[in-house]
Amino acid sequence: MIVRNFYVQDVRGFYDSDLIKVFTGVRRSGKSIIMEQVAQEIRQKSDNIVYLDFDDRAVTSLIQTWEDIVSYVNQNRKDGLCYVFLDEVQEINGWQYACRSLRRENCSVFITGSNSKLLSKEFTKELSGRYVSFRIRPFVYMELLEYAAQLKKEMTVTYYLVWGGFPKRLEFATLDEERRYINDLNKSIVENDIINRYKIRKADEFKKLTNFILISNARIYSAKSISDYMNSHGVKCTANTVQKWISYLAEAYIIEPISRYSKKAKKELEQSQKLYNCDVALNSIRCMNGRFDLTRNLENIIYNELLFRRYSVTVYDNNGKEIDFLAEKNGKKYYVQVAYSVEDEKAYEREFSAFKGLSQIDKKILITNDELDYSTSNVEHIKLKDFLLMKEL
Repeated sequence: MIVRNFYVQDVRGFYDSDLIKVFTGVRRSGKSIIMEQVAQEIRQKSDNIVYLDFDDRAVTSLIQTWEDIVSYVNQNRKDGLCYVFLDEVQEINGWQYACRSLRRENCSVFITGSNSKLLSKEFTKELSGRYVSFRIRPFVYMELLEYAAQLKKEMTVTYYLVWGGFPKRLEFATLDEERRYINDLNKSIVENDIINRYKIRKADEFKKLTNFILISNARIYSAKSISDYMNSHGVKCTANTVQKWISYLAEAYIIEPISRYSKKAKKELEQSQKLYNCDVALNSIRCMNGRFDLTRNLENIIYNELLFRRYSVTVYDNNGKEIDFLAEKNGKKYYVQVAYSVEDEKAYEREFSAFKGLSQIDKKILITNDELDYSTSNVEHIKLKDFLLMKEL
């Protein structure tokens, strides 16, 4: 596995902090691996480390209560600051009490947990301000390339557009095995992490909504429009129910709603949002006969890559013309329009016209999968394959 230094470097400043370090993110995005990499780095300066993996039956047979965690750490630690790593800690009832107790006993505590029992709302409530969280995402393209090279495999841009960046999928020998893995992962997330956790009684309806949302990534919707669509297809659910179910999907890190902003209105357009998948594979496994939605997946990929590069991202309404992303970082603004291709004249006019009337100060960028350079005096055209290898816009 590659060293994901991009994430590890964020944690370094908190190694000796008494704040509880929480690694969050969708299942199988690599939270445990990154925590192990942090532990390996700390071992270079200290041997006062206790590491417990609660997916290990040998551990859970020995440690069954939160008091057992505290007792085990105290029996196995040395004097001075102890670094405590608790992987999949949600398996222990009252885990939060162990975290609170240990941080008061000169321990630097790091935890991960599956989303079924350790969602963002839960650790916010249970740790009440005594934590710092680190969002871990599936691989971006540069990470995929590095891991593929390690495994002596090829990784094309098109393959990334279809099958995304869940790290473990690269370890399988065939596409059928990859698909099976992603389908099983999808089932675990939807059924274990959401339906069982929230005790959703209308499980079939929830699954149908989830299918609709995940195959409709990078589109603007309101709860009412989704409710109307579902009802027209025989799935009874109110707008309030839709909004609640979307919030469940977001809390499990499966989707991310992105707000829309209008300069003219000087406010966010609250009635509707764009919804993006945490990974485009969740769209592709729902496509029949190999008819993958590369256009929407490309936009979703750009969104995920911009977040990885630490840009603040909104959808921008330019007097009725939508610009896919207003990306902001270090006081700079970038208007980013995404299209699979602008080779067709109508597509060219549609995408470039969205920039009309914008300030000349801020950078305007078009990203497409075209090979030709369509840059103008006002708009920089970046080829997708080049953008995926850039660290900054």
